[in-house]
Amino acid sequence: MCVSRCLCFVGVALVALAIVCVVSNLFLLFPNMDTRFLLEGHVTREALWSTGLWGSGLTVALGGRSFLVSSRTTGCCAFRSKMLSLVLVSLVCLGAAGFSCLVSVTGLVQGPMCLYNSTSGPTWGVPLRPTADRDPGYLWNRSLWSGVCLEPRSVVQWNLVWFGLQTGSSLIQTLLCAANVLNALTGVVLGRGLHHNKVGPSKV
Repeated sequence: MCVSRCLCFVGVALVALAIVCVVSNLFLLFPNMDTRFLLEGHVTREALWSTGLWGSGLTVALGGRSFLVSSRTTGCCAFRSKMLSLVLVSLVCLGAAGFSCLVSVTGLVQGPMCLYNSTSGPTWGVPLRPTADRDPGYLWNRSLWSGVCLEPRSVVQWNLVWFGLQTGSSLIQTLLCAANVLNALTGVVLGRGLHHNKVGPSKV
């Protein structure tokens, strides 16, 4: 086992996944790449919260960068001290990624904000939102993807793709950060890795 190697792997993976979350959230803010819907306030609430930008994006990316830098720390005491601080960093990233994952799942279940035909005429709202007598079956009912929302065009598919990517990426981030809490604690106890702590044969 090598704590430094694990830190490096987790750091690279978190930064890459953070980029995916940032891109996904940006696309969610601009359905069909049109700024009009954002300016008019017709964007899904969970996308407006921008957890993919500041949560699983910026916060996790900074955490991943600190993991990469810490993996190159030399010296037994310095490394253990650094690992102790990384436990806190990992917990912060875990919270940010977990919250972003929760928001993304909510966005998937609630469905997008769009213009739809109501009893009072065309209305902006969230027509696919689950109610007491209706479960979120639209996720598996493709006929609703193009038969309910009038604008933005294909907004249901748009939200499914980008919220799906953000959910998957932030979920993986959550698992990696949880694993890195254990990895950092191992670094505090064992140092850089077991093979660094082995006692070699004495030379005469």
